[in-house]
Order: sequence, then C-alpha cells, then structure tokens
Amino acid sequence: MYAATGILTVRTDRGTSIVPADRIAWTPAGYAHRHRAHGDTDMRIVFLAPSLARRVPDRPAVFPASALAREVLLALTGPRDDGPAAPVYGPGARSRLLRVLVDELRETREQPLHLPEPRDDRLRSLARILSENPADNSTLAELGRAVGAGSRTLSRLLRDELGMTFHELRTQLRIHHALVLLADGHDTTHTAHACGWANPSGFITAFTHIIGTTPGRYRTGGAGRRDR
Repeated sequence: MYAATGILTVRTDRGTSIVPADRIAWTPAGYAHRHRAHGDTDMRIVFLAPSLARRVPDRPAVFPASALAREVLLALTGPRDDGPAAPVYGPGARSRLLRVLVDELRETREQPLHLPEPRDDRLRSLARILSENPADNSTLAELGRAVGAGSRTLSRLLRDELGMTFHELRTQLRIHHALVLLADGHDTTHTAHACGWANPSGFITAFTHIIGTTPGRYRTGGAGRRDR
C-alpha cells in the first residue's frame, strides 16, 4: 500500500502503521487490516505473489519509497482519475516490475512508523491515554497511577513488549498525531503545541529524526524525496 499523496493509517491486530506520503506499507498475507486516509490521499495498492512475498518481512512494516520504487508503483497502478492513460503491462512485464519493487524494498531501511499493539492491559491503557491526549505532559509515574501500575513495571513492560522507552512511545504517538494534523492543513506551530511540544524547534527536531524531513517540507510535498 503506497500513499502517493496524503497519509494513511493502517491497523492490524499486531499494531498501527502510519504511512505518510511517499512511504510504502507492507502487510503480509493472513493479517486482517483496515486503513483510513487523511487529507487528499492518493492510495495505490499492489499484491505480491508468495514467491516474492517471502523476500520481504513476515510482519507489517513501513518503508521509504525510493525514486525507482515510486515510479514502479505508479506504473503498476496507473494514473489518478484525471491523469493520462497508463500503459498496459502484460503478465511478464508486471512480474519483472514487481521484482524490481521488492529489490528496492530490500535495499532500504524500515522506518519506525509501525507501533506494535501492546498485549498487557496496563500498557494498552497507557497507549490509549497518550494517543487521546498527545499534549499531556504527565510523567510515567503520574500516568501509572491512572492505569494501575508503577513506573518501573511500565518501563519493563514497554521494553519487553514494544522494545522502546516511555519517551520513545510518547514521541512516536505524537508524531503519528502530528502527521494527521499536517495533512489536515495545520501549520507547524499549531501542530507542535497540539502534540505537546513547548516550542516548534523541539517538534521540528523530533519530526525530522523520525520522518526524515522537516514538517514544513512535508506539508509542501517534499516528504520522502531524500529517504533511502
């Protein structure tokens, strides 16, 4: 699943992937999933045969779209409704293009845009609070009292189940929320404050670290062009 423009949220029982423009979300066979578009989203979908699917991860993942992968996806899925007619590829040509796409995915790094679904009820409650109130700056100890667990217990669960710290979890959830706000047309300053950053510079630094481009560049359509 590829977002040529806009942003997608893809949910499975294993977690949630946020898919900004020029990113590719991979969902293996056997995973029931649902997706939601935010903003003016141009979504493209291609399917891989089992022989090719074995060459990519056996779990949901998000990849940056290289320039070549982007062109292959657009060639395979055709133009938007108002675009020019697309070339029609025979089975052999489509198979070769799909192999190129898989090769491109194997050559790039996964992006930290998939958030696993916690198994522990206390972690689920913590993630829900952070997701519903991204501007809340409560400490882990304060949130622990709300979910019925101490900060040490929650820190251990975060490390064991999600492989991340509390700061990383909160930052990733805030970036997910920020991407939706930016897709809906909000500016950097509003988005920073709505997602809990005291000033835009801290937000810009965190956003750039995870997404690979600044919020301003992302809003103007420059997302993903330098990712590889």
